[in-house]
Amino acid sequence: MKNIFDAPFLKEMCAVTANMYRLGWDERNGGNISYMLDENEVGEYLDLADVIREIPTGFEAKELIGKIFIVTGTGKYFKNIENDPENNLGIIRIARDGVTAELLWGWADGGQFTSELPAHLMSHTSRLSVNPENRVIMHCHPDYTLAMTQVHEMDERKLTRTLWKQMTESIVVFPDGVGVLPWMVCGTNEIGEATAEKMKRYRLVVWTLHGIYGAGKDLDETFGLIETVEKAAIQYMLTANLPKVNIITDENLAALAKRFELDYRKDFLNL
Repeated sequence: MKNIFDAPFLKEMCAVTANMYRLGWDERNGGNISYMLDENEVGEYLDLADVIREIPTGFEAKELIGKIFIVTGTGKYFKNIENDPENNLGIIRIARDGVTAELLWGWADGGQFTSELPAHLMSHTSRLSVNPENRVIMHCHPDYTLAMTQVHEMDERKLTRTLWKQMTESIVVFPDGVGVLPWMVCGTNEIGEATAEKMKRYRLVVWTLHGIYGAGKDLDETFGLIETVEKAAIQYMLTANLPKVNIITDENLAALAKRFELDYRKDFLNL
């Protein structure tokens, strides 16, 4: 059996969490990631019959029974994952009852999955119903996106339009727009259910005064979605109080959509 520390999915998790911490998106133990893995690939590194312990998830995820995820741990700092993945990450499988996580590797210090796991499982279920290739849910607190929620009207159409108009690539990267939730208590099934409902339509959901949720087919795509929103938010916050000499018009956005053959939210444009 291969060495788990050589597994590409583990190396990817270590690299992306280190980068997110470096960017300031995941202060202290803020933020969390869950990444659905291929059972055959995991089987090259772990004995899938060897369950270390069972952990109740607090949520029934029947659609995900048998699915395997690598997940960040509760109370764990992203800055420590790269140097100590075995204590800060875990690989779990959703058990046959749908409400139990079987720990296959990790959290060697007795830890467990992020408190946001129910929200992740709900969002995974939603995204898989829309696109079976979506395997990653990523939550973090990008500085300018978070700041923007304090000063911009939190309406999906208005927020999406503003982000699209900040730079040319925005509509190309997230043509489906950005979902929005009002402030809610984190770590609850209620915010998980609300996010999952939005995830049926959006790959990105902004939590007002908290952060952002992203979904994608892999870590690169999901990181790139959030990275692009954050770049657009930076442009907005840097120029919000300055007179605009040049702008991207709705006609420009439509032209971009035509050029790149985008399936975009046409109802978000004034044409």
